[in-house]
Amino acid sequence: MTVKFVCRDYGFDCEFETASTDVSGAIEEYSKHSSEEHGIEYSKEVLMQFIIRKG
Repeated sequence: MTVKFVCRDYGFDCEFETASTDVSGAIEEYSKHSSEEHGIEYSKEVLMQFIIRKG
């Protein structure tokens, strides 16, 4: 299963995307980007919910 995060999916005017078969890696990468670029810190649990809802 490939996990994908796309900033535009969450309302940001941003071209960032990450996709990986490693769920933890994708979560970590998107979390770092979101925090550094948008000033929003998502917990791992919240990002897991994003994945579950998309599935």
